[in-house]
Amino acid sequence: MSFIANTPEQIREMLQVCGVTAVDELFRDIPDDLKVAGMNLPQGRSEQEIHAFFEDVARRNYSGLTNFLGGGFYDHYVPAAVDALAGRSEFYTAYTPYQPELSQGTLQAIYEYQTQICRLTGLEVANASLYDGGTALYEACQMAIAASRKRHRIVMDSGVNPVYRKMLISYTANLSIDFAEAPVAHGQSDRQALFELLDDNTAAVILQNPNFFGAVDNHRDIVEHCHRRGTLVVQSVYPIALAMLKSPGEIGVDIATGEGQSLGMPLSFGGPYLGFMACRRELARRLPGRIAGRTRDQHGREAFVLTLQAREQHIRRQKATSNICTNQALCALRAHIYLSLLGRRGLGEVARLCRDKAEYAKQRLAAIPGVEVKTSSPTFNEFTIKLPISAEEFASRMVERGIAPGFPLGHYYTELENYLLVAATEKRTKYEIGIFAENTEAVLCR
Repeated sequence: MSFIANTPEQIREMLQVCGVTAVDELFRDIPDDLKVAGMNLPQGRSEQEIHAFFEDVARRNYSGLTNFLGGGFYDHYVPAAVDALAGRSEFYTAYTPYQPELSQGTLQAIYEYQTQICRLTGLEVANASLYDGGTALYEACQMAIAASRKRHRIVMDSGVNPVYRKMLISYTANLSIDFAEAPVAHGQSDRQALFELLDDNTAAVILQNPNFFGAVDNHRDIVEHCHRRGTLVVQSVYPIALAMLKSPGEIGVDIATGEGQSLGMPLSFGGPYLGFMACRRELARRLPGRIAGRTRDQHGREAFVLTLQAREQHIRRQKATSNICTNQALCALRAHIYLSLLGRRGLGEVARLCRDKAEYAKQRLAAIPGVEVKTSSPTFNEFTIKLPISAEEFASRMVERGIAPGFPLGHYYTELENYLLVAATEKRTKYEIGIFAENTEAVLCR
């Protein structure tokens, strides 16, 4: 049987509808120099040969770099049980939970995940997850505008992850939303500049803690000021840091979002990842995506169902709460398993290790001539250093020595060409931090 099921007559009919006479005409807008000349496929091989070939290709992807990169995605340890449990077929190939009679296990896992996110954020309601941290922040922005009804202005702190800010601008390019950005002062939110941007048309203020520069900030005063103006507050947070910092709920934040990659997901070249989202009870009906609830059936037995939204809500176009009609259920399951394995005390221990190792790295780097560790704000596991040379050049030299030293901030901030964002997690050992410092001194002082 032919791989392409369409008959020649059907192909001619489709081409006629498209207004062309040949399939090649569908690709005429592509320049010739961009077209593939040929697939260059080798002759068929045996299973053993193919297996060996791809193993060899896979080995080339292994860098062996000691990782001090951060910027929103972190090299945390993933317990073996996370892979073992999440990889079971009843989870890995679970049926979509729209039909609860077939999906009690998946629905319960989602419900328990939502409960854990509520406990982490200190808020009352969470959804079943979103694509990633940036998507979650965009959805929170849309929630705030819908809740305020007539307000269409969003004020963002420039300490919010620049990737997220770019996503917000891109996602809303065709919408009538007015964005304004407030600068950071000494690493933290500039209160005066931020308050000056607020007006009666401001639906929400978007903050991040710790922010992109690693600075920790207590935003309670900003939240209180915004609420007096009738403005909602959205805070993007790092879930591991919440084991040590005040939660969004404790300081009065209305909507909390974040990237859940650090909760049991490997870095994996950028995904798949997990966006989490929680809010105050008053905003629950504006939460996008799925929400699992616990109830009892007609026999009094505990049961789990999707709640607050009908399935049809997701296909109501402009009238829908959101155009998000799916979630990262398997990634959310990994986060649920990870948090269950660690528990409250275990998560707190991971957070303390991250903080302590970052502080040790600060001490070692600060002792190197020419390196300035920025100390104007408290930090969690990530901090900024200033180098005597371009951070990009420094990073390239360090990679040659087997170390990914951090993220050059000049990628997003042209005035910070010599600044590097360094992160340490529980995986980085004292020995590795020492090697990092020694190689830094060797690169800068040679």
